[in-house]
Amino acid sequence: MKVTFLGTGTSQGIPVIGSEHPVCLSENPKDKRLRVSVLVEWDGCNILIDCGPDFRAQMLANNVKHLDAILFTHEHNDHTAGLDDIRPFFFRQGDIPVFAHQRVLESLRKRFDYIFTSENKYPGAPGVIENQIENKEFSFREHKILPVDFKHNRLQVFGFRMKDFAYLTDLKSIEEEEVEKLEGLEVLVVNALRIEPHHSHFNLEEALEFIEEVKPKRAYLTHISHLLGFHDEVEARLPENVFLAYDNLKITL
Repeated sequence: MKVTFLGTGTSQGIPVIGSEHPVCLSENPKDKRLRVSVLVEWDGCNILIDCGPDFRAQMLANNVKHLDAILFTHEHNDHTAGLDDIRPFFFRQGDIPVFAHQRVLESLRKRFDYIFTSENKYPGAPGVIENQIENKEFSFREHKILPVDFKHNRLQVFGFRMKDFAYLTDLKSIEEEEVEKLEGLEVLVVNALRIEPHHSHFNLEEALEFIEEVKPKRAYLTHISHLLGFHDEVEARLPENVFLAYDNLKITL
């Protein structure tokens, strides 16, 4: 399994438009972050988690040739706004399977009605195959995927475990029975927005406490804002098995 961090930034990305914050002015490529998404290459199968507004640029930057499925964590713009840009994959492959909670599918149908409609469909619109998921294991092409249920403030969000890899973003609170799904991980990815507490995201302290509870072999922090600080300075202070993810980072399991 290979995981590519397509984007590691928060909803505005880094740099923030018009910001004079030192991190936004940094020339270090690791301080420049597109909106969060990962591509999981699993036995030749390309599974995308979230499809945000930077999707097109992310596909081009990583020379992605095919896309087998999209998993959506939740319906917020920074996780869904790039869905129209699946068109090149659709034109080559046909309808793209998407997996999401019923509420998220309903949101996507409203926003991208021209993609989901089956009547009088515009010829250039892409097509998808809807797959409603619940908080139980499901399969895609014999690959077993386990949703992990948690809250982003009061909004329900799904993370996903695939073998010994788990991806959790926009996490603020989680029940113990869901934490138990994360036992024995080789790699955990979790959000760490900034230093100060936030109403709907882990800050750095909360993320590190969660990592200590889960005890993966390695952990990567994502969904990072400029308020967390400079990449190199923050990473230098992290535990030896915890790393800041950055755009286009590739890891293998």
